[in-house]
Amino acid sequence: MKPAVYVVRALPGGIPPELHASLEIRGGTTRPAPRPVMLREAAGAAILAPTYLDPVDEALLAALPGLRFVCSYGVGVNHIDLEACRRRGVTVTNTPGVVTNATADLAFGLLLAAARRVCELDRAIRAGRWTEVDPSAWLGTEVTGKTLGIVGFGRIGQAVARRARGFEIRLLYAGPREVPFEGARRVPLEELLAASDFVSLHVPLTPATENLLSRERIRSMKRGAILVNTARGPVVDDEALAEALADGHLAAAGLDVFRDEPRVPEPYRRLENVVLTPHVGSGSRETREAMSRMVWDEVERAATGREARNRVV
Repeated sequence: MKPAVYVVRALPGGIPPELHASLEIRGGTTRPAPRPVMLREAAGAAILAPTYLDPVDEALLAALPGLRFVCSYGVGVNHIDLEACRRRGVTVTNTPGVVTNATADLAFGLLLAAARRVCELDRAIRAGRWTEVDPSAWLGTEVTGKTLGIVGFGRIGQAVARRARGFEIRLLYAGPREVPFEGARRVPLEELLAASDFVSLHVPLTPATENLLSRERIRSMKRGAILVNTARGPVVDDEALAEALADGHLAAAGLDVFRDEPRVPEPYRRLENVVLTPHVGSGSRETREAMSRMVWDEVERAATGREARNRVV
């Protein structure tokens, strides 16, 4: 019998035709099936291919005792109960590296859009509110020559730093270890927040990073600073951030990720000084299709007994 793989939702680029010869492929609909339906359809499958949107928890693992591999589409693995996978001997893989440039592009795009009020001014023009030329109106914040603080200096954080060099930006970063990166200085998080005109978040979601930007830390940020989050929503205290944006302590924010996606907190929707995107850090055609290819490669390796390329557990 061919090994069975259950694909929780369709991946960009579709299923490589050649895999049908060696695998029994189930699922793969545009929207994931409800959990009871999914468990029936996935019964007996050895391989599960979820995305970063699809929880893989203890209950799912218990209901699929034959599962041996979880080949996840995405870099973050906070949607997977890794400890439960370890206990059950389930191998987990992800798709790192390939998302770096697309996510860094979006992070810097959000920074520029927030600083120069691009989305707010677009809405104003469309609503007919631009009725006269006034040199003192619609003023934003200049980016060149300012200080950018990068929280989490891995692949994506460093890619953002490379993009910032063209703007003659002073670079600070906070992270668990020193990174050899010319022109960037490692400082404690508190110093970074107090000194930075722009703060960009690039940490994984773990118990240690949940609410990393607490109310106290948001209030410690430089007045008029701009926050960009393309990491994970729960890294930031939403209520505290919304208050800081509303009362002017922070000038603006660019947010691609949210605590309870796809729900976006209403205060963010109402505030003019927030640029919102729907978790599309890796959302270029090239990157998303490359991520799919990485998933299918891991699936094929799992089915043929070869070692995983990007093993997390």
